[in-house]
Parts: sequence; C-alpha cells; structure tokens
Amino acid sequence: MPFRIRTSKFRHVYGNPAKKEECYENVKITKSTHDSNFCAVNPKFLCVVPDTGGGGSFICLPLKQTGRVEFSVPRVCGHSGAVLDIKWSPFSDNIIASSSEDSTVKIWQIPDNLNKNLSEWQVDLHGHHRRVGYIEWHPTAENIILSAGFDHKCILWNVEQAEPISVISEHPDSIYSISWNTDGSLFCTTCKDKQIRVLDPRIGSVAMECQGHDGNRSSKSVFVDNNRIFTCGMTRSSSRELAVWDIRKFNKSLFNNTIDTSNGILLPYYDRDNRVMYLAGKGDSNIRYYEIDDQSNCYFLNAFMSSYPQRSLGVMPKRGCDTSRCEVMRFYKLHSGKDVIEPISMIVPRKVSSQFHSDIYPNTSSMLPSLTADEWIAGQNREPVMVSMMDGHVTNCPKTTSSTAIQNQQNDIIHQAPTITTYKTVNKQGMPPRASTIDVPRRTDKRPASLQNLKRLSTNEDYVSYSAVSEASENHTNKNGMTNGHKEEKKVTKRGWSPVSPTKDAMTNGFTGSEPEKKREITAQTNVQKREITTKTKTKKREIVVRQLIHVLLIKF
Repeated sequence: MPFRIRTSKFRHVYGNPAKKEECYENVKITKSTHDSNFCAVNPKFLCVVPDTGGGGSFICLPLKQTGRVEFSVPRVCGHSGAVLDIKWSPFSDNIIASSSEDSTVKIWQIPDNLNKNLSEWQVDLHGHHRRVGYIEWHPTAENIILSAGFDHKCILWNVEQAEPISVISEHPDSIYSISWNTDGSLFCTTCKDKQIRVLDPRIGSVAMECQGHDGNRSSKSVFVDNNRIFTCGMTRSSSRELAVWDIRKFNKSLFNNTIDTSNGILLPYYDRDNRVMYLAGKGDSNIRYYEIDDQSNCYFLNAFMSSYPQRSLGVMPKRGCDTSRCEVMRFYKLHSGKDVIEPISMIVPRKVSSQFHSDIYPNTSSMLPSLTADEWIAGQNREPVMVSMMDGHVTNCPKTTSSTAIQNQQNDIIHQAPTITTYKTVNKQGMPPRASTIDVPRRTDKRPASLQNLKRLSTNEDYVSYSAVSEASENHTNKNGMTNGHKEEKKVTKRGWSPVSPTKDAMTNGFTGSEPEKKREITAQTNVQKREITTKTKTKKREIVVRQLIHVLLIKF
C-alpha cells in the first residue's frame, strides 16, 4: 500500500509575534504559583493580574493602548486577597468575573473610558470557604457562572439574582480544572485524586467518572464537543501526555500519546471552530498545536518556537481575529522573565490573504445568549447561536431540548437532600444595577427561582435558612421599638447578606455568626493574660539585675 500524507488546511500554520511597538511593556505579571491564565482578552480590553503588595486587583487596558504601561494605570480593585482567575462574559465585552483568595467571586462592569480605579462591583458572590481558583461562564445561558474552590466544591451561580443554583461536593480533593461542553448541559473536572469526572450541574451529582493520568502533577481537561473530552497531564514516569476520551465509552481513552519529559504543566487552548488544540507549557518557550478529527485522533501539526519562556497565555475570541490576514487564533503571551505582554498571531498562509476564506473561517459563536438563566434552570438546553465571520449575520436557530435528568428526578429527590444555603442580596443605595446583557422581566414572587433546586442539590454544611424580606420589614424602628407605618412581621431565622467582601476573616464569608464572636472574645482574653505574664516576668528580671548590681558594689567598696 503506498504511503499517503494526511492533508490538512492547518498543517502550515505559523506564529507571527507582534512588533515591539505593538506589545504591552512595563506590566509586572503576578508571581503566584497558581496554574490559571491570569489574563483575559476580548475585542475591547486586555485584562491581566499584576504583582501587587496587598489585596487583590487587576489591570484593564484598552486593546489599542499598546506600548509602555504607566505604573499609575487605573486598576479594578475590591478583593481583599490576591486575584486567581479572571474571565470575560461571552455575551458582553464590558462584563468580567474575578475570583480571589478571599473566597469570593465578583462581577464587574468595565466602562469604555476607565480613567480611575474601579472599586464598585456589580455582584458579589459568597459561598466558598476557601480560595476560589477557577471560574467559567456558561457557554449558552446568560448570567450563569461556575466556580471551583479549594474547599473541594463547585458552585453554580445565578448572577442575575446573586444566588447559588447548586453546590456540588463530589470531589474529595483539590480541583485542577473545569470545562463546559458545547451546549452547557454537562461540565467536566480533573481532581487531585487523578479522576476525570463529568457532572450534571442541575442535579449536582457525578454522571460518570474514570481514572485519568497517573502522574502527581496537575492535569487539565477541555470538552471538545458534547461527548468528547481532551486531557493533558503526567505519567508515572513524569512524562507529559495527552489523551482523548468519549463519555459514552468512558472506561478507556480513545487516543493517548506521550509528548516529552518536561516538568511544566500543560495548559490547553481549544479552537472549537477549526478543531485545533493548542498546548502551551508553563515555563516553556513553544506552543504546540494538534488537529482532532472525527475519530478522536490527535495529529501534530507544528510548533511555534521562541527564545523566552511564557507564564501563561490570553486568548482572543474568534470574533476578534483579523480575517484579512488569515489569522485563525491570537494569543497574548505573558513573559515570565520580562514585564512584557506579547501578541502572537497564528496565521494560515494563503496566496491572497485579503480575501475572505470560508474554509478556515466557519461560523462561530455569537454574543447572543441562547437561553436565559431561568430557562436553563428549568431544564432547557440549546446549542449556541452562530454568526458568520464575513458579515456577522446569524446563521442558525438552535433547537431547544429538555434535560431528562431534571424531568425524571425533580419529584423524588427533592425530599432527600439536607437544608440548603441560600443568600438574598441587599442592594446598596446608589449602587448600579446588576450585570445583565439583555432586559429580563422580573418575577413578582420574592423567592429565588432556584430555591427548589438548591434544597435538593446542595450539600453545604454551613447554611443560612432562607426567608423572603418584604419592603415593609425594612422600615426603621423608633425608640420604643415600634415600626413606622407597618405592622411588625414574624421573626424568622435569617441572616441578612450584603454584597461586601470579608476583610478581616475570609472564612466567615461576610456573615456575622456566633462562632466568630466567641473566637474574638477568647482571643481577647488570651491576649490580656499574655500581657499580664509578660509584665510580671519583666519586673522579676529587673529585680534580679538590681540585686546583682548591689552585690557587686558591696564587694568592691
């Protein structure tokens, strides 16, 4: 049989680094050892987490503001701990989410002309007990975000109502990565226990799991489509490898290949439109890219080589790529040795690059959400709305499917779960409205739409019982304890929550309970006792020194 070379449109893709005047200089990148991107890009802004002395902040620069970045550049500051991950909303170029070591997730609205520090967030989400390492927006539903913390929990949030939809405690150890599938009906995770899990976010349980990479280092996973997962990790002999899995046959990987013996963590970046996977090692100076076919085979295409190692990469969405240059992907490389952010364009060589080439620019995801948050919580699934890269018009009308898991288990599981944590936000006076890309009609019912889901899905131990707060109960009381103009309502076991970050004790998540007060009293008493002991010891030492001096003087004279 004659030897055949596999044909591919992306075999000769090459990386074109930007010129010096098109780079971002004097940006001191964070020195955190966390393995996230620390960079988020869209067609308007470039956000990066800098190295700060105290608290948590990140820089948000206009994309066209290249060159030297001044030290006094405006920052987005509001976290009491270091920022660990930032992600732009897929449906708005002005809304960004950030997670931090203060165990909170914050949603920000960035103005087009940011000329001073921004410290007013739109939504503040509390629920984790330890630092939040990873966040991911839902790919099709609006105002839905997933967070993974080092308390071994994944929390699904409704940003519009500022409340959790479900709290998933199915991981026995630290979570290394989270990724949604195409329609957002499932998400996958990799964990320190070397297991790859596929979870149903509405039920809050593991749909399927299998043994992943055998190495002890961090492994990453990305959903290729609705049924296949790409993972990269380490072997027992500390060799880096990649694998492709099918959740319908999850007992064994469909493809497995060893890359090299380097010890840097591989970070995957997937181009869903062209089915090309880019791998950038933390501390490496190259970017490898592979093409994944329908049979789940990964074919090595080429590698971009440079002289300087990378800290991580920021990825421009496909709608921000330049079609006149045949640019199929654009990375923003964070240099680990220099304070520079360098754009790198991945270009397909063509004879006439100024024309639009439909074979390398298929329809891509648009900024229009397929579902609202309430529709997705109710059990609907829908593929993303696609637009043409040539003129930007919508090319499809995705069908709506319902989640069978929600339909079959809604009635019989609701009585099995423990009491759930729910939070009701209290809006500050003069605070801007919450982040929402389109106007959604508000419900007349004061209860959260996700209350029933939360009661049956959550496994949070430290809970705050829910009760609706009406406008009548928020009136001020006079000196005699009577309300002005309204009758006094029944007392309910509720702790009000206001969108304020925990500054002193991040583990309490902003709640003022009885245990922290007892701890403060005990610490105050111990401090008083320590002071008394130190004063007594100091007086004794002084008496001994005086006696010794008197004894010496008597001997001499």
